[in-house]
Amino acid sequence: MEPVRAFLIDSNKLFREGLKRLLDDSPFQIVAEAGNLREALNTVENGLRPQLILLDLVNGGEEEAEGMRRLRAQLPEARMVILTSDLCTRRLANALEAGADGYLMKDLSSDALAQSLRLVMMGEKVFPTHLAALLISGRVNGNGTDMPVSRKGLSQREVQILRCLLNGDSNKMIANHLNITEATVKVHLKSLLRKINASNRTQAAIWALNNGIGGELAGAGAVAAAANQ
Repeated sequence: MEPVRAFLIDSNKLFREGLKRLLDDSPFQIVAEAGNLREALNTVENGLRPQLILLDLVNGGEEEAEGMRRLRAQLPEARMVILTSDLCTRRLANALEAGADGYLMKDLSSDALAQSLRLVMMGEKVFPTHLAALLISGRVNGNGTDMPVSRKGLSQREVQILRCLLNGDSNKMIANHLNITEATVKVHLKSLLRKINASNRTQAAIWALNNGIGGELAGAGAVAAAANQ
């Protein structure tokens, strides 16, 4: 993967320094930092053109939402990922409205973070499943109150792939079904296996069944099909 110029916006200087060092050996290089959105906008107005924006949301307020919209307007080609310690609907709504490409927790492992950022740079949207479900059900809106959501969750794409595994689909079949490349399927598989602590497709399929993620052929036969891939 080619190097990616990243712009980190976070009020915690210690966190910024730590993340910068954590990403030293990855394709994601922090080329600029800011302590808040106002400072970030000034930096962008001075000519900064990052490919990736990593942003922490402080309070989910309207001023913050407006700052994100302005940042997106000035950097329409950049990917925007929210890095936060909290999962709440108000912040998710603001992030979606501003055109964010991902919403990730700060307690992710370094490997999971890198995998998620790779997916974002490949054009994927990365949001926790529980928050996505709230969005689909219409319970996410900018005027709603903050509602804590379970921290553990897969992205919508990862859930789709789990359903495909239950159907016994190969990587090529999954790629065709979801209209993505086989390389992207492999990245998603690696990410979801790590998240659910599974070592292979069969374990992933069993986990999906045990956690209520059903496919068209959910059942023992589907797990057996997954085992043959």
